[in-house]
Amino acid sequence: MVVKVYGAVKAACPQRVMACLFEKEVEFELVHVDLETREHKKPPFLLRQPFGQVPVIEDGDFKLFESRAIIRYIAAKYANRGPNLLGTTLEETALVDQWLEVEGHNFNDLVYTLVLQLVIFPRIGQPSDLALAQSCEQKLRNVLDVYEQRLSKSDYLAGNKFSLADLSHLPGIRYLMNEAGMQHLIRERKNVNAWWEDISSRSSWKKVTKLID
Repeated sequence: MVVKVYGAVKAACPQRVMACLFEKEVEFELVHVDLETREHKKPPFLLRQPFGQVPVIEDGDFKLFESRAIIRYIAAKYANRGPNLLGTTLEETALVDQWLEVEGHNFNDLVYTLVLQLVIFPRIGQPSDLALAQSCEQKLRNVLDVYEQRLSKSDYLAGNKFSLADLSHLPGIRYLMNEAGMQHLIRERKNVNAWWEDISSRSSWKKVTKLID
């Protein structure tokens, strides 16, 4: 059965879900939601996602929103396909969850704000708050310093195997580097840069970027 993913291919959160589906070799259909016309805020879509955000998936009769919840679900349901993305012991799974929480609470919001202020607002003719952008950049430097230290001890964030913790960072770092022009934040940190080169070269992510381009 084909999993339906409601979202926009250029939006970060659907990209996270698509990368996971490619990793687990699960067939899916992307059902386009037009963010520019605010389709995600209109009643038909709100029946699927009451907060008006993408993505939403339908796996048969089961519906789920929130991208990190979705990738946990996909990795667990389709555990017999592709690589193990959740860990094999309680401790390994806890570390994956820990770094997923870090990505969601310490990393993602800063990247989102930077892209909003430096890319989206100028594109639509809205003034940017450069002081806020500078503050977010400094905070993000501090976060990436923690990553640099962590990645000096293991190949991936949750240990020595690629997991959801790493996968979840792919869209944000892509936007940071390709859209916001902040490649230096990654490139100037040896271990973070090596990690990025590794995870961004995975065939699953290449398939996602091919859809974006």
